[in-house]
Amino acid sequence: MRDLRAAVEARSAGLLSDIEELVSVESPTADLAAVRECAEAVAGLGTRLTGRSPERLDAGGRPHLRWRFGSGDRVLLLGHFDTVWPVGSLRTRPFAIEDGRLTGPGCFDMKAGLAQLFHALSVLDDLDGVTVLVTSDEETGSRTSRSLIEDEARRTSAALVLEASEEGALKTARKGVSTYDLRITGRAAHAGLEPHRGVNATNELAHQILAISALGDPEAGTSVTPTVASAGTTRNTVPASAELLVDVRAATTAEQDRVDSAIRALPPALNGARLELSGGPDRPPLQESSSARLFARARRLYGELGFGSLSGVAVGGGSDGNLTAGAGAPTLDGLGAVGGGAHADHEHVIVAELPRRTALVAALVRELTKEPV
Repeated sequence: MRDLRAAVEARSAGLLSDIEELVSVESPTADLAAVRECAEAVAGLGTRLTGRSPERLDAGGRPHLRWRFGSGDRVLLLGHFDTVWPVGSLRTRPFAIEDGRLTGPGCFDMKAGLAQLFHALSVLDDLDGVTVLVTSDEETGSRTSRSLIEDEARRTSAALVLEASEEGALKTARKGVSTYDLRITGRAAHAGLEPHRGVNATNELAHQILAISALGDPEAGTSVTPTVASAGTTRNTVPASAELLVDVRAATTAEQDRVDSAIRALPPALNGARLELSGGPDRPPLQESSSARLFARARRLYGELGFGSLSGVAVGGGSDGNLTAGAGAPTLDGLGAVGGGAHADHEHVIVAELPRRTALVAALVRELTKEPV
């Protein structure tokens, strides 16, 4: 086991250089030109470190990359190279390493994780059974890559997700995510001359916000959060329309289904108002039962590498790990960078942890290709 640790540590300078290369190619999800440029950077990195060129998969006009080694059915390594940072962010947040911290847009979420992924593979002698899938639209819900991810999950024995860790802990559970768009139709009228002839969509919106909020169950870990709301046109017009966006997080599929049924059954509160609901469950939960055996292996291997103890945590945010778990693959998430500040000005990676997590991924891949879950 110490051979992997020594091999990874010997490549530490190269790992930092490769993270800088990826961070320096900005890739906001919506900017297809930038995303395509970053896809080529990722393809070049992966080719150089594994000796194999990727398949370039186009889905919905977006570039995704897949490496398959031999059967490719023992372990799936999953990541994404799109970020939330617009082109030009490097001018105010340039790549830098200072006081043991690496910074730059997208470094934590999740370009460091991608570099770790390929460096982990580079120290292994045999990659038979490994598939790598790197996508370009995770930050906006994996709309075009979802079927690719689920198809790979169905053919693999285990999925390892190189998303960033949660304060050093691996992500052993993630809540399921549902999203809804509620459109309300009322009837316009002059607010001064004949307000009684109108059906006030803003008032209906208020009723719906309260009813929807009441569907949450904190004890079950279920949050139902009205987020963006809009209504009306002018100050002196009874509003004829309104719209509400809703975010739901649930720890179990049963809770996700309960909220879905309940929100669809809500009636209008005002006579004459009409409701139109779209959306529904988007990402299924990644439950601890899916990650338990993989996490036990990771803890053992981390200790055998000489790094001490390793913790796990359940989080509310979703990732493509939700999709692999939902498709039936045992899934362990949060194997990427240790740091913090995803999507925020203080986004950073702890440099000293990079070789540790890289060695852990290498150890997991080596064992899983020989002894599947």
